[in-house]
Amino acid sequence: MPYFDAASAAPLHPVARQALLAALDEGWADPARLYREGRRARLLLDAAREATAEAVGCRPDELAFTPSGTRALHDGIAGALAGRRRTGRHLVVSAVEHSAVLHSGEALEADGGDLTRVPVDRAGRVDPAGYAAALRPDTALAALQSANHEVGTEQPVAEVAEVCRAAGVPLLVDAAQSLGWGPVDPGWSLLAASAHKWGGPAGVGLLAVRKGVRFAARGPVDERESGRAPGFPDLPAIVAAAASLRAVRAEAAEEAARLRALVDRVRARVPELVPDVEVVGDPVRRLPHLVTFSCLYVDGEALLHALDREGFSVSSGSSCTSSTLEPSHVLRAMGVLSEGNVRVSLPRGVSSEDVEEFLRVLPGVVREVREHLGAPTGAAPAPVGAEEDLVVDSLGKRCPIPVIELAKVIGDVPVGGLVTVLSDDEAARLDIPAWCGMRGHEYVGESPAERGVAYRVRRRS
Repeated sequence: MPYFDAASAAPLHPVARQALLAALDEGWADPARLYREGRRARLLLDAAREATAEAVGCRPDELAFTPSGTRALHDGIAGALAGRRRTGRHLVVSAVEHSAVLHSGEALEADGGDLTRVPVDRAGRVDPAGYAAALRPDTALAALQSANHEVGTEQPVAEVAEVCRAAGVPLLVDAAQSLGWGPVDPGWSLLAASAHKWGGPAGVGLLAVRKGVRFAARGPVDERESGRAPGFPDLPAIVAAAASLRAVRAEAAEEAARLRALVDRVRARVPELVPDVEVVGDPVRRLPHLVTFSCLYVDGEALLHALDREGFSVSSGSSCTSSTLEPSHVLRAMGVLSEGNVRVSLPRGVSSEDVEEFLRVLPGVVREVREHLGAPTGAAPAPVGAEEDLVVDSLGKRCPIPVIELAKVIGDVPVGGLVTVLSDDEAARLDIPAWCGMRGHEYVGESPAERGVAYRVRRRS
């Protein structure tokens, strides 16, 4: 069964499996103890730290292992903010950061601090000038991911790092998605990552803090991991994480070129095979293995289940696939179509035949979902006795239904006529303007309604 969700968790690398099994036999003792078994465990831990630090591009004594990448981000942000509390309590992040970073920012706000979210363009990329404008005299920390976890867009880390350096503000980089493909651009002050993203075992994160960066660990500490990750380390998992990182780096250049060609194939052929599709994310400056696209008139959850039945494991940022009933904050910040969203992230070793089979299956799956939802199948009919204005009541209905109802009635108004869609689904704020852009109509705007929001669309053709 083709697994196409490596951005969530990559399959365990064979080297990680081998190292894990070996370390279970050799690294079970407490590395803080001085007897033989403890010394053996300590040697394994030190070797894992040196190998990982070399891959990260830092000194071994700057690197701490944490129980997860999320924990590394939370502790890194909290520690940097605490270390620079005399400067202020202002945090700057991009609008498309991982939820772990945004949750830390929200916790800061709840505690009386300030959070600034730097916007991105439709490709999901920040402008370094946006960071420069957001920095203030009381800014304690800035954070930026190296590459986006949902759409694959790479961020200008070096440029933003230079902006932060000039302002005297440390930059924390979330390198979870990119570290397995190569080192992060220079200039960062703190870096966090997670082993299960590159084929290591789950439960191992890493936090690197450059010497000279003011940092004060939060909560109770002990002597382990420089006081940044208290408690007994999962040494076998750490050894496996370090071994797999070295292994994937050795394969990275060749595998990246191979996967990039497969992703280019998906990016080019999906719009040819499936009508009304928007491929999102930067087409050039992106991770080699990840592509995201959104399909009009499609329920994302239904689409994922249908693909699963066909044997393909993919993920989505659509609102209908999450418990919040809101579109992904990444897609929302980009201002792109969110309905029917599919993220394909290819694991190392995936075959060209699997990708071809996905492209063969996808059009029929999308067509079946659209037919089930009653989506329009052709151009809007020419108006006969058309009304100048029309109101579509889609209150209580989740996207893509409001967009489908809009598409069905747009032909009932003359060119220049207006359709007002009433909707209380947050996804409509993205999907109705996106539909207008894809179908050549004018999105006039929105206004509050007695219930929900009124979205106004002018027919242009």
